[in-house]
Amino acid sequence: MRLFIWALALAAGTASAQQEIKVSYQPALYWSLPYYIASEKGWWAELDLAPLYSTFPAGVPQIAASASKSWDVGGAGSVPAILGAARYQLLTIGITNDESVGNALMATRDKADGFMRNPASIKGQAIVLTANSTGDYAVQSCLRKWGLAKSDVSIKSMGQAEIISAMSSGNADLGGLWAPNIYTLEEKAGGKLICSGKDAGAVVPGALIVRAEFAKQEPQNVAKYLAIYIRAQQWAVAHRKEAIAVMRKFYDQGGVSISETSMNKEFDTRPVYDLAQQLKIMDRSGGQSEVDKWLTGIGEFMRANGTFPEAPAAKSFVTDEYMRMVDRDPKLKAFANKKD
Repeated sequence: MRLFIWALALAAGTASAQQEIKVSYQPALYWSLPYYIASEKGWWAELDLAPLYSTFPAGVPQIAASASKSWDVGGAGSVPAILGAARYQLLTIGITNDESVGNALMATRDKADGFMRNPASIKGQAIVLTANSTGDYAVQSCLRKWGLAKSDVSIKSMGQAEIISAMSSGNADLGGLWAPNIYTLEEKAGGKLICSGKDAGAVVPGALIVRAEFAKQEPQNVAKYLAIYIRAQQWAVAHRKEAIAVMRKFYDQGGVSISETSMNKEFDTRPVYDLAQQLKIMDRSGGQSEVDKWLTGIGEFMRANGTFPEAPAAKSFVTDEYMRMVDRDPKLKAFANKKD
């Protein structure tokens, strides 16, 4: 798969005063919008960082690229984040958003109502999805909700663009998609969401991740990265109208075109976390944190899927160390809590 890497123009300040940080993400997604906002606003430079971006079509090739140290920090779905922990010593250092509504089983316009009236009729059907992804997790959670197993259907793995093409052309009736691809199928081909991760009781968080080696070598830059991400995300929430305009440009660059109504759905259905909320959901003072519980459930799904013989324990790769660094540093804390 093709890898796109570029460095955005530096804002005020000299390049020599800024440290390069390699940031990876998947383009044209709600949780990756903060990277674009931060660059547009010049907020990386304010903390003496210069981002070098690399983008990937999905999480699995993204986390595999960490082995060659092609990136330092980034964001990904929770499934690839756990896979990255198991295979490449990646750490989860925060949550991008709750995307439980934004990962779903979709059906074509002609078949959706029938499947919704009688979910048992899905047995024996083919489902196209991106394997080892949050979309896969949501689909299998929906199947379990209806008393169906993965073995009751035929799974074919393909990329998100291929899924949209297959369903739009009538070559597939059921597919696992994540937003904004959900909205593309709805708007371009009349596809219908028949079950989301949330409908099935599955919490599907996105993860902020870092290579363990980089975190050990550059802990202060990891904390700066988190502060920048949180500020940009909170700015978008506080300035939705302006953020929608920025989102349109960002999505267009990633080849995604959806309506403003669908863009507003992104904001309405994807809870995000400010600094205090990040610390709360990662707090282990009373035992397992909320994040531990979410990722343990997803790790078990992956184990059952045959991804690995045993899922890594959440406490072995989820850490609030760098979020707490932001909280303890008056400058970084104030920066992260800004909404302008």
